[in-house]
Amino acid sequence: MGHKKEEISLIQQQTTQIMSEMVLAADTLANIGPAISLFGSARIKPESEHYQKSEKIAQLLAKAGFAVIAGGGPGIMEAANKGAIEAGGTSIGLHIKLHHEARANPFLSIELPFRHFVSRKSTFFMHSLAYVVLPGGFGTLDELFEALTLMQTGKVPYGPVILVGSAFWGGLMSWIEEQLTGNGLINAIDPKTFFISDEPEQVVAHLINFYKDHPDVLKRQPNRAV
Repeated sequence: MGHKKEEISLIQQQTTQIMSEMVLAADTLANIGPAISLFGSARIKPESEHYQKSEKIAQLLAKAGFAVIAGGGPGIMEAANKGAIEAGGTSIGLHIKLHHEARANPFLSIELPFRHFVSRKSTFFMHSLAYVVLPGGFGTLDELFEALTLMQTGKVPYGPVILVGSAFWGGLMSWIEEQLTGNGLINAIDPKTFFISDEPEQVVAHLINFYKDHPDVLKRQPNRAV
C-alpha cells in the first residue's frame, strides 16, 4: 500500500511539473509573434553543411520577421539559435537537460528550461506556424512525425513542414509516399506543405510566400491548444 501511495505521489508531482512548465512557456512566449521551429540533431558539428544551412535558414527567417524556436542545445539547434540572434531576431531555446547536452547554447534571447519532453514538445507545437527539419536521429523523427500527426488530426492548423537535405530525407519521403499514402494509411499530403528542399533561400522564400497567401494564420495568437 505504501508503494502505491508513493507512485501516486510521484505521478502527481510530475503532472504538476509538466503543467507548470507549460504555463511558464505560454506566458513567456505569448507575444513573440509568428515563429518557425527548426529541428535537427545535437550531434551535428559546426563544420557540417547541415549546421551551416540551419544557421543560414534561421538568419533569413529572422530578417523576414519570424521568431526562431529550436531546442536550445548544440548542433543544429545551436546553429538555428546562432543564425537568428546574430541577425537581430528573436532566438528561443526550449532546452531539456540530457547527459550529452547539459547546458543550453549561448545564442538565446529567450531560454526556457524543461524537465519533461511532453511539455517541451507541446510548447513547440503551440507556438509554431511551420517546421523546418534538418538531419537528425530519433528525437528529430519524433518531432517530425508528431507535427504531421497533429496537422492530419486537426489539432494544429496546416502549415509547411520542410525537410532540408534531399540525400538524407529522400528515402524516407519515398517510403511515406509508397507505403503510407499508397496503402491508404494516411491522408494524402499536400506537396506544397510537405516537401524536401536543399537551399536555405528556397525554404525561407516558400514560408514567406505561404503566409502572404494565408494572412489569416498570422493574425492568430501564437499560442494555441494542442
